[in-house]
Amino acid sequence: MLTIGKLSEATGVKVPTIRYYEDIGILPEAERSAGNQRLYGQMAQDRLRFVRHARELGFPLDAIRDLLSLSDRPDQSCAAADAIARAQLVAVEDRIARLTALKAELERMVVQCAGGAIRDCRVIEVLGDHGHCTAPHHGPQETT
Repeated sequence: MLTIGKLSEATGVKVPTIRYYEDIGILPEAERSAGNQRLYGQMAQDRLRFVRHARELGFPLDAIRDLLSLSDRPDQSCAAADAIARAQLVAVEDRIARLTALKAELERMVVQCAGGAIRDCRVIEVLGDHGHCTAPHHGPQETT
């Protein structure tokens, strides 16, 4: 059995994140020692490695929760897991397209900057008026 600190070291997941995953049900609640210290077995370690890898691949927590649920029933069809992975692939492709547009716009702004005074700065001008952009490249909207 591993303490939360040792589990963190073994998986590369920070202690507060492990606690958060427990709070939201991604990880089952840990067993407790006589001194009320969290103790984790191999299953928790394997599950946490799965979650970490899925997060590295950009899967949202809801998708990870669904994938974990599917992995708990190994005899069923993997069609649902495939659908989740395909949806993540589409999301990544969309993000790449947005980032490519952002890169092109930033390159254009930098190239057009004459290096003079701020009043003539193309970077400031473009940032102040989206109409100067050559293509849509909207990212996530800010919330107020």
